[in-house]
Amino acid sequence: MITLSIAIVAGCGAFAAAHWGVGAGWGWSVFWALATLFTVQGLITWRIMRRVKADMEAVMQIMREAQKAIEAKTRMWQFRPPGSIQEAQRIIESDMRTATLKAIAETSRLDKYKPWMMMVGRQAATAKLQLSWTIKDFKTVDELMPKALLVDPVSLTMKMARMQMRGDELDAIEKVYRKAVARSRYNDNVLPVACWTWILVKRSTKEQDKAKADELVDRAFKVLVEALKKSDDDTLKRNHEALMNNNVAHFNNSGLGDKWYSLHLEEPKMRTQRQRSVYR
Repeated sequence: MITLSIAIVAGCGAFAAAHWGVGAGWGWSVFWALATLFTVQGLITWRIMRRVKADMEAVMQIMREAQKAIEAKTRMWQFRPPGSIQEAQRIIESDMRTATLKAIAETSRLDKYKPWMMMVGRQAATAKLQLSWTIKDFKTVDELMPKALLVDPVSLTMKMARMQMRGDELDAIEKVYRKAVARSRYNDNVLPVACWTWILVKRSTKEQDKAKADELVDRAFKVLVEALKKSDDDTLKRNHEALMNNNVAHFNNSGLGDKWYSLHLEEPKMRTQRQRSVYR
């Protein structure tokens, strides 16, 4: 890393200046060397992070402007509908995809900081992954996932969802789930729990062996029992009650709304509306 190299050179220079320049002892020379090293590294890091923050703000601004445009279009459709709900959804998805691709391209501006700070590369990969996930570019998601910073419950839940899409082993998915809820605060465990229990229930419906299917449902029930000690979420409560009463068919995460559907494991059910004729 360029930053560390410059800091080390500066530290060595400070040591030489103190020890041989002014005749300071080894202790003071080492002190000034380390002080210079950390100061230079801190100043360079601070300056780079300011620029990284500004570039990331430009990425977020693209998405905010796209969201505002979509909201304005939605309000306009209340008076002049586009024809059908499906058509409206198609237009919104197209607009969002265009904005997301523009935002992904904008993240390439972070590449110039990679030689200076290793962490910037991981931050850029994380941003690209989240944007690629939005437009369901799962090929890019799979390429970026090993490079990204997946540490919070939401990003780890995305990883769980992708593992489910690929049909990964349950034990591997459970390890990610345990990591997602390990340090979660009250109600921060809702999305990981909803995702993990949905995966267990979904796998149970495809299991030919009834005993194994029941075992998976029982695992999901136990997860919910444990999770409700750190959550009072209504969706988790309803799913807990459904499994407790053996009503697996009533298990669903629709109550979480966009948080759930953004994982792309299920599509929201669209309600069709009849167009009313206007007579004059």
